Amino acid sequence: MTTIFSRPPGKFEHPTVTASGEARAVVPLRRLETLWLNTGTVCNITCDNCYIQSGPHNDRLAYLSRTEARRFLDEAARHRVTEIGFTGGEPFMNPEILDMVEDSLAAGFRVLVLTNAMRPMQRLETPLTALNRRYPGQLTLRVSLDHYQAEAHERLRGQRTWQPAIDGLTWLVREGFTVAVAARMVWGLSDAVMRICFRELFSILDLAIDAQDPTQLVLFPEMRDDADVPEITERCWDILGKSPDSVMCASSRMVVKRKGAEHPVVLACTLIPYDEAFELGATLSAASGPVALKHRHCASFCVLGGASCNPHGDQTG
Repeated sequence: MTTIFSRPPGKFEHPTVTASGEARAVVPLRRLETLWLNTGTVCNITCDNCYIQSGPHNDRLAYLSRTEARRFLDEAARHRVTEIGFTGGEPFMNPEILDMVEDSLAAGFRVLVLTNAMRPMQRLETPLTALNRRYPGQLTLRVSLDHYQAEAHERLRGQRTWQPAIDGLTWLVREGFTVAVAARMVWGLSDAVMRICFRELFSILDLAIDAQDPTQLVLFPEMRDDADVPEITERCWDILGKSPDSVMCASSRMVVKRKGAEHPVVLACTLIPYDEAFELGATLSAASGPVALKHRHCASFCVLGGASCNPHGDQTG
C-alpha cells in the first residue's frame, strides 16, 4: 500500500517512513536483558553536550524512589532480566540510591552504576564498600573519564573535575570494586589511539583496567541534536551488515519519572529521555513492542556508531 503525504515528511518525522520515502527501520524487543533505572537528572556538575542535559538545576526527571524502583524490579524478575543499570544525572545524588542498588543485588541481578566518581559517590564510601563485600562480583561501577588528560577532560566537565574523578576511580580499584571507564570519541582520534593513551594513563595510576577490553574501557561516539545524520531504513541492515539485534533497544528499556508525574514510565532506551514518541508504557510488559528508529541518536550512536550503554552489550565503537 502506498502512503500519500500532503507534503513529504522531514528527516526523523514520520514513524514508519523516512524523508526519502523508504520504510523506516524498526527494532523488535528480542529479549529484555537490561533494565535501566534513571535516578533523576540532577548532577553535581554540568558537562558540555550531556545528552540528557544533567546538572545541579535540571530536575526534568525527578528522583526515582525505592518504592517505585521495587515495582519494576519485581516485574524485571518475571521477565528474566539479568542486569539492572543505574543512570542519571549522577545516581549518587539520589538519596535512596544505595537502597535501590541493594534491592537489585539482593534480588540476584547484576548491577551497573554510572558515576563521575566525585563527591556524591565518595561521601558514601563506607556503605558502598560494605555493599560490595556483601555481594561480591555482582556490582560494577562505570566511571566517566572523557579524556586521558586532565585539560581535555575539564574542557568538557569543568574546572577542578579531573582530580576528584581520578581519586574516586583510584579508590574504587584499590578497594576491589569491579570497575569500567567510559570516555568520549569527540577528539578526532581513532579507537586504537584512544586505547593506547588510556592504557598509559592506567599504567601511571597503577590501575588494573584493561584498555583493550571494550567492556572495561567504553568509547562512546558523539551525539549532537543538530548533527546531520542519515536515517536508518530497513535496507540499511543488509547494506551495513548489521542485525536489529545489535541495537540497544533490542535488549533494554529505561524507567524514568518525569517532573510532576504521578508514576514512572518506561522508555525505549537511555539516550532519548524527553521525546514522548519513545515513551512505551507504564510497565515493562506494555513496553515490549517494537521501536522505530525515529531519532538521530538511533543512527549516530547505536547503528552507525555501533555503541551500546548495556553492561555487556556490543561495544564496537
